Amino acid sequence: MPFVRGYVRSDGTPVRAHFRWASGARQQMTIFAVVALVAVSYGHSNAQTGDGKSPRPASAVTYPIHFDRTTDVPRNAAQPRPTVSYPIKFPTPKKRPALPKPTVSYPIDFSKLGGGR
Repeated sequence: MPFVRGYVRSDGTPVRAHFRWASGARQQMTIFAVVALVAVSYGHSNAQTGDGKSPRPASAVTYPIHFDRTTDVPRNAAQPRPTVSYPIKFPTPKKRPALPKPTVSYPIDFSKLGGGR
């Protein structure tokens, strides 16, 4: 779709700047816009029952929730005890040697080194 600048015809009629559509492009764009609007409206439609309200799923849960007594652990039940009576020693990681400290201080002053440059 090229842009045509404003100009004056040979008979003196001024023509404003405008876009010039290719032949058949306007009809194709209209068909595309209608199809897009139908797709968007179909995707956003809301199903309703005959009384005008949206359907909601029925709840299958009865509140308050009660658990069976068989799943409770009696208070006098045996408690788990450790099976090992001695301490288990795990290997400790070795210490790394200390990193050497740099002996150079920055910025380096070349005039104090004695070298002539």
